[in-house]
Amino acid sequence: MSDKQKLADEIEERLVDFAVRVIRLSKSLPKDEAGNHIAKQLLRSGTSPAPNYAEARGAESRSDFIHKLRIVQKELNESRIWLRIINRAELLPEDRLLPITKEATELARVIQSSLTTLRKKNDKRKIENDK
Repeated sequence: MSDKQKLADEIEERLVDFAVRVIRLSKSLPKDEAGNHIAKQLLRSGTSPAPNYAEARGAESRSDFIHKLRIVQKELNESRIWLRIINRAELLPEDRLLPITKEATELARVIQSSLTTLRKKNDKRKIENDK
C-alpha cells in the first residue's frame, strides 16, 4: 500500500469518526424546537463528509474528484458553523464542543490543503499544455 493510499485511508477514518461524534453530540442536544432543528442540520452536514470523501476516492475524473472534495470542504465548514451556534446558544457545555470543533477545523484544513495542491497541479498542467 502506498503512502498516498495510507493517508487517504487515515483521512477517511477520521471523517467516519467525526460523523460518529456528530451523531452522538446531536443526540444530546435539547429536545425542543431549536435543539431538534440544529440536530437535524448538524447531522446532515456532519455525516456527509465521510461518504463524499469515499465517493471522491472513486471519482471517474480529476474534475469529479475536485468537485467531490469541494463538497466535503463545504460540509465541514457548515458543521463548524453549527458547532459555533451550539456553543454560543449554550446548548451544550463548551468543553464538550471544543474537541469536535477542533477536529472539524483540522479536517477542513487537510481537505483545503489537498484542494490547493490540486489547483496548483492543474495550473501547472495548463501552462505546460499551452507551450
